[in-house]
Parts: sequence; C-alpha cells; structure tokens
Amino acid sequence: MTAIHIDPTSSALPKFDNIEEELAYLRAAYAELQALKKQVNDAERVCEAVARGDLSQKLEHGGKGTLGNVVNGMVENVGLFAREVKRVGLEVGTEGKLGEQVQLPNAQGEWREITDVINELASTHTSVVRAVAEVTRNVALGNPSVRIELHLQGEALDMQNSVNGMASRLQIMAAEIIRVTREVAYQGKLGGQATVPDAEGVWFEVVTRVNHTCTILTDQVRSIANVATAVARGDLTQKIELSVEGEMSSLKGTVNSMVDQLSVLASVTTRVAVEHSTKGLLGAQAKCEGAQGSWSELIRAVNKLASNHKNIIRSVHHVVKAVALGNFTKKLTIDVPPNTETSDLKHAVNWMVSSMSTVVDEVTRVSLEVGSQGRLGGQADVPDVQGMWKVLMDSFNLMAASITAHSRAVRGVVKAVAGGDLTKKIVYDARGEMLEYKETLNSLTESLSVFANEITGATWEVGTEGKLGSQARVM
Repeated sequence: MTAIHIDPTSSALPKFDNIEEELAYLRAAYAELQALKKQVNDAERVCEAVARGDLSQKLEHGGKGTLGNVVNGMVENVGLFAREVKRVGLEVGTEGKLGEQVQLPNAQGEWREITDVINELASTHTSVVRAVAEVTRNVALGNPSVRIELHLQGEALDMQNSVNGMASRLQIMAAEIIRVTREVAYQGKLGGQATVPDAEGVWFEVVTRVNHTCTILTDQVRSIANVATAVARGDLTQKIELSVEGEMSSLKGTVNSMVDQLSVLASVTTRVAVEHSTKGLLGAQAKCEGAQGSWSELIRAVNKLASNHKNIIRSVHHVVKAVALGNFTKKLTIDVPPNTETSDLKHAVNWMVSSMSTVVDEVTRVSLEVGSQGRLGGQADVPDVQGMWKVLMDSFNLMAASITAHSRAVRGVVKAVAGGDLTKKIVYDARGEMLEYKETLNSLTESLSVFANEITGATWEVGTEGKLGSQARVM
C-alpha cells in the first residue's frame, strides 16, 4: 500500500483515483489532526506551567515539529532568563555581590531590551549602593566632605539628596562643635555656641546639648574664675552659687570650702598679727579647726612665728630693762637658728651689752683712778669699739686727759710757788671755766710774784740799805 503524504501548507484537496485512496487520505489527515491536537494540548500545558512560574515543563510529544521546537525553545529562553535574573537578584540584592550582570548573549528583541533594562537597574543599584557606602564610610572615618555625585531621578534622587544633606549637616555640625570646643578648651574663649542652620531631630538635640554643655562649662569656669580673682584680691566673701550636680557639685563644695578655710585662716592670722604688731599683745596663737595639709602647716608656722616673736621680744625687753637699770649681766639666751637674721639680732644685742658693760667698766675704772685714787693719766681701753661708743670713749679719754693735764699743770705751778719759784704759769689750752680757772691761777701767781718782789725790795731797802720808810706797793 502506497504511503499517503499530506502537505499542511496546501489548502487544495488532492484528486483521488478511487475511494480507497480518498479514505486513506482522510485516515492520514485524521491522524495528523490527532497529533496536532496532542501538541496543542502539550503546548497549553507547558504555557500554563510557564504562567505559574514552572519552567521545568516541555513538550513531550511531537517535540521535533516546528511548534515543539518553538515552545521548548521559548521555555528554555525563559528559564535561562529567569535563572540569570534570579542569580543577579540574589547576588546583588541578597548576597551583596555588586557589579553582577544578566548574561544572555543570544537574547533578541524584547528579551534583549528587558536584559539591558535589568542590567541597567543592577548597575544603577551597584553605583548607588557603592556611592552611599563611600559617603557613610567616610562619615564613619570622620570625613563628612564626600558626596554622592550620580545622575539619578525620582526616589533615587531624593535618596541622594538626603544622604548628601545628611553629610553636609554632619560636616557643618562637626565643624561647629570642633570650633566651639577648640575655642572653649584650647583658646579659652568662653561663651561660644555651635550654630547649625535647619538642624532637626537628633541633630538638633545634639547641637542643643553641646551648646548647653558649653554654657554650663562657661558659667562654671567664670564662677570659679570670679572666686579665684576675688581670693587673689583678698576678698574672701565670694563663693560659687551655681546649681550643679555630680563631680561639679564636689568641685563647688571643695572651692567653697577652700574659701571658707582661707577666710578663717586669714581672720585668725590677721588677729594674731594685729595683736602682736599693733596691740603688743604677745602670746596670741592662731586656731583654725579642721585645717589640714598645707593649711595646718601654715597655722603651725604662724603660731611658731608668733611664739618666736614673743620669746625674742620678751628676751630683748628683759635684757634692755636690765641694761636700763645698770645691770649688764643679762644676755639673750633663747635658741635661734644659726646664720639667720634672728641669730644676727641675738649676737648684736649680746654684743651691745658686752660692749656697754666693757665701756661702763672702763669708764668706772678710769673715773675711780682719777677721781678717787688720784691716779692721773688713766685711759679707758675698749677693744674693737665702734660708732658712738668709740666717740664716747674718745670723748671720755679726752676729758680724762684734760683733767690729767690740768691737774698736773696746777700741781707744777703750786709746787713751783711752794718752792719759791713764782715764774711758772699754766700754759695748756683751755676753754670755758677751765680757762677762767687757768687765768685766775696764773693771775694769782703773778700777784704773788709782785707781792714777793715788793716785800723783797722793801726788806732789802730797809734791812740792807738802811732806807727806812720804804713801803711795799702791791696794786
């Protein structure tokens, strides 16, 4: 039996020689229709599976035909496209592998355009994420000057503007905070405030808190400075009055306590100084309850000073009073540090007493020798005498020498008169009453000489020459 071939592209019916050929043709056509129906059913099943997202289905019957090749090829292309899109989506969107692209080298038409659009989307996403990462990384590293400089649109542009705006505000805020902290902490410019325009939310709170901190720090430092300045000027009435908490409260209490202690210390020290130096109330001592450390040492030093001052003044007074009463046996015996002004004072007072004692002893000795014992020519000898004591000794010795010279001159004249020699006279230099005494004595000698000459002449004329009636004339 000859095989029947049906041309599906021809619409004309063939001509048959007999009924058997026509029946055979119809049977063949029916078989072709059944096969086509099978392929159409399979194609429907595959298309429904593709519509449901199941890309594992393919035509199982008649796959060699045109419809089968087309449908199966379509399924393979859709599956490849889906796998690539899924891969890129997972790697870029989930795993963070930026820079991936859909690889469909044989894609054509809409598939090519879709592939390009998806790749453009992935590329844009990569650029945006990397740009945002670069900005945020630099912000985290302290460099808020980096910006996103992509050409974007829509929400991506809004996001770019938001990120860049965030970086700008962070840059302004960081610059302002750095400026204020540098002014306050390093340059000492108190009162500075950070100014960040349009700051909102947390940034506004941060700027507000920084400015509040600067204000509190300024008030605290200025308050402490005012108290310290007042203390330096001697005003111990000023205190820190700010309302503070925590460590600043401890600092406030410490500073105010320091001022209180300084006030008490100054008060008691002034009292002791006034009593000692102005009122002359020796023996006063400073008392400051609760004084510790250097303040306690200062109180002890002031009291030691007052005690030493009392001992020195009373010792000097005791010695000076004894000297005033003519007692030169008293001396300073207090213990003083060597090689100090106090030791110099002790040495000077004791040296003064010793010098005065020696001077008095020598003056007494010479006075007794000259005035009581009649031993003329004595001189007071005080070794190393200086200043007014030397002037006094020189004056006294000059007086003693004058007395000696006067007495010896008078003795010489009197002795000569007693021996009948009326030619002697006192010839030393004299002044005042001594000059009058000298002139009187010399006048007396002259009168005696004249008297003696007249008596001698008269007796000579009467007794030897026999001239009676001669008279002695003594004017």
